[in-house]
Amino acid sequence: MRGNGASGKRAKRAAARDTRAHSRLVVEGTKQAPARAMLRAVGFQDADFARPQIGIASTWANLTPCNMHIAELAREAAAGVDAAGAKSVLFNTITVSDGISMGTPGMRYSLVSREVIADSIETVVGAQGFDGFVAIGGCDKNMPGCAMAIARLNRPAVFVYGGTIRPGAQHRDIVSVFEAVGARAAGKISDDELREVERTAIPGPGSCGGMYTANTMASAIEALGLSLPNSSAQEAVSDAKRDDCRRAGEAVVRMLEAGIRPRDILTRKAFENAITVTIALAGSTNAVLHLLAIAHEARVKLRLDDFTRIGRRVPVLADVRPSGRYLMSELIAAGGIQPLMKMLLEEGLLHGDCLTVTGRTLAENLSGVGTYIAGQGIVRPLSDPIKKDSHLVVLYGNVAPEGAVAKITGKEGLRFEGRARVFDGEEAATRAILGGAVRAGDVVVIRYEGPRGGPGMREMLSPTGAIMGRGLGDKVALITDGRFSGGTHGFVVGHITPEAAVGGPLGLLRNGDVITIDAEKKVIHADVSAAELRRRRAAWKPRRAHATEGVLAKYARLVSSASLGAVTTRVEESTRGSRA
Repeated sequence: MRGNGASGKRAKRAAARDTRAHSRLVVEGTKQAPARAMLRAVGFQDADFARPQIGIASTWANLTPCNMHIAELAREAAAGVDAAGAKSVLFNTITVSDGISMGTPGMRYSLVSREVIADSIETVVGAQGFDGFVAIGGCDKNMPGCAMAIARLNRPAVFVYGGTIRPGAQHRDIVSVFEAVGARAAGKISDDELREVERTAIPGPGSCGGMYTANTMASAIEALGLSLPNSSAQEAVSDAKRDDCRRAGEAVVRMLEAGIRPRDILTRKAFENAITVTIALAGSTNAVLHLLAIAHEARVKLRLDDFTRIGRRVPVLADVRPSGRYLMSELIAAGGIQPLMKMLLEEGLLHGDCLTVTGRTLAENLSGVGTYIAGQGIVRPLSDPIKKDSHLVVLYGNVAPEGAVAKITGKEGLRFEGRARVFDGEEAATRAILGGAVRAGDVVVIRYEGPRGGPGMREMLSPTGAIMGRGLGDKVALITDGRFSGGTHGFVVGHITPEAAVGGPLGLLRNGDVITIDAEKKVIHADVSAAELRRRRAAWKPRRAHATEGVLAKYARLVSSASLGAVTTRVEESTRGSRA
């Protein structure tokens, strides 16, 4: 493996490094005979006790297509570790399905699962004394959860993306089903037509097929340097993905030998690369939340305003769903994201000197990458962007004094003004939309869905899918202290902070208030005087907590603001506020 300019420091570390620094404490010496006895029962041979131990963190579960195949991929990664001379040990963590729980109380557990996954990987790797690990994720929250654990533990590690699903019949995917529900409510399709969409949209294993949160985060994590080149752009069921897993197992052993740790890779420049690639790909708003959280674990100071700063100079180039036409499988066939990254690097929009898990820099990894196949039409040249600056717009104003995140590609327009239709919770809003009570010109306000108030910051794909299905996508705006699925499109603003549950202004809005959203001025403003807001605040009372026991209650007590990544590990007081 070859390093970058800091290779001398790492070479000294490697020369002095004990590649068994953690596992040695578990398996060596007379007093550790009980540990060895138990490990022999799970397959360890004498020689294995002298090898570094590498954990394989699998997010396999048979409850979602995103993860149903990951057990096989974990075995491939383990084979790569063993072939490289270390000892692999497989273990599992949890996953939940956003697509299945969407629009139900169960969705409150989605963002919570990110923290549980990070905590559980830390727990197993720490308890078992693994010297490094491979983490394999395939759905929205287990991917950033894996990356957070990698950053937190700072032991040699490689992330592997489980891969994207193939398109369903007639170019369908999961968002097609959500929007068909809205179309059925509007009488545009029949029950039989809805059932046919339902039966054909999801053909097998893999994560949701557009540039939704899973494919966005896979691309961002590759841009961070935590996964092997091209890991983000492979179908779930493919020889390429199986090979990626084997090579990841080998790579983590090489990292261990070279003394490369995740925080050598997770620099501020690396996060800027991830933001750049996310913008160019028209990625999910969830990337803002998750990159802030991963940066927090890596001890890198990242702020909401960094997305604005980078977004001024990075264009949207990929014509991908949900706002565009193409699915991830089609981008893979055209060449994946590596040619895009090469193009961005050549234009000075990426930091090429960032180290990656290959032991090489980003520029070195991209040196042999060619251009896209002729006529592919999915990724535009920098001279002809879909949007000249970012679609991820951070807004401030009297509705969101600590910031909010909008996803505005320009197709929806850049400014919206309308009267508030206020709903306390997602269910009431969805009923009103499907029932025809929401009309053109409305700004749908969904509150008490933030990290604490939800709790869990549910995604609003059901109401936004209903809006699109009813043909109101360019006629209605939706704002919330909750989140949006990567599959959401339309004029939407989420992550509003402070959230309503802690007394944020969103909780003070009333039906009929005129709300202006201006993506160019980066403002979200309610036409309500400061004096009137003070009067409303004096009369405001906190809502009764949704959860008083269990993991949701624990999460609500610990979680930080969405503007800080909604993390549950300690946030220093000096970092509070997006502009601190």
